[in-house]
Amino acid sequence: MDTLKIRDAGDVEQAVRAAIAAEQPLEIVGHGSKRAVGLPMATNAVLDLSALNRVVGYEPHELILTVEAGAPMADLLSLIDSKNQEFAFEPMDTSVLLGTPPQSATIGGTIAAGLAGPRRIKSGGARDHLLGLTAVSGFGETFKAGGKVVKNVTGYDLCKLIAGSWGTLAVMTEVTLKVMPKAEREVTLVLHGLDDVAATKAMNIALGSPYDISGVSHLPQSAFRAAPGPLAALGAKGAVTLIRLEGIGASVPHRANSLTETLASFGKPDRIEDAASQAVWAAIRDVAPFAASGPLGAWPVWRIVCPPASGGGFGQALARETGGDVIYDWGGGLIWAALPPSADAGAGQLRSKLKAIDGHATLIRGSDAVRGAIDVFHPHDAGVAALNKRVKASFDPRDVFNRGRMVRTGKA
Repeated sequence: MDTLKIRDAGDVEQAVRAAIAAEQPLEIVGHGSKRAVGLPMATNAVLDLSALNRVVGYEPHELILTVEAGAPMADLLSLIDSKNQEFAFEPMDTSVLLGTPPQSATIGGTIAAGLAGPRRIKSGGARDHLLGLTAVSGFGETFKAGGKVVKNVTGYDLCKLIAGSWGTLAVMTEVTLKVMPKAEREVTLVLHGLDDVAATKAMNIALGSPYDISGVSHLPQSAFRAAPGPLAALGAKGAVTLIRLEGIGASVPHRANSLTETLASFGKPDRIEDAASQAVWAAIRDVAPFAASGPLGAWPVWRIVCPPASGGGFGQALARETGGDVIYDWGGGLIWAALPPSADAGAGQLRSKLKAIDGHATLIRGSDAVRGAIDVFHPHDAGVAALNKRVKASFDPRDVFNRGRMVRTGKA
């Protein structure tokens, strides 16, 4: 496979124009941490953006960070942590789940994947923190969208389209994001022994309370058979339901006490605080119980989004009928499911059941054979598929970027 190593944004534009002229599709790569997600791509040329790694500007007092798209996430997290700041959308480290080299993600790949962590329910996803970008379209032209302030959109918000498009619309060369101050305190309430349906009720009561919840997760007892490090000790009493509160020092304990009273019918929760709490939520964010290096490392893993109120019943039935394991995040609105290996990774059974609750599922980890045989991303109905096709044509009419990654080549 040919690899095109670029030096700057100008090289990206030239490489794209050459690819258009030669009718050569390109695979867009930073450090390759998420190459195993999506359909196998119909390309034999790689556009390597890893050299685009500069921090263009960081204004801690303005909460703004501008960087080139190939900048390593680990470096950026270290930079903003030095100013006691963070990305509020809690970017997931997929290396745990996919078995890729640790800390190999780039900011461009993070935005392109659009995967957010447990704080998504409070702070929004990656696209909600992307203020502006510079990119090269499939016409071989550089364009800019957004800016360096929150209220900068006067027309189409192209940033929202690019985020989560998995590199199929344009090649990002530079991004501007907002960062946020870290919370002074963090407390997690831990309820023990609830089944999935009761846990869903408790989580949704917490989310509906006035106590400003920033994370709500449930791990059934079976999930702890593979749980590492900070999660292992929590499973000693069976299933756990976790509810996180963050904020200023005086506020968090008060809110935790009030929420404990609100949830009294579900039992008296234990508490974990600050560093211990942060370690637990990092493991949930990265789906550590299903780690590639763990007992379930050979099982396909699905990311299921559904109405939170339906999550407990759906996940419980799915685990029972397939023999798989599930983990709940976002109050039951996000379910991670590890299913026993099969020819279609359980796609037929899973998606058939999801129709009843208006949910959708994406295969995040699967073998090359499985990814070549099924729709990795949830199939759209005819109307949405036609709209997506028109959007793709507006950005990349020759289908140069990541051809076939999200939709099988030749399929509408």
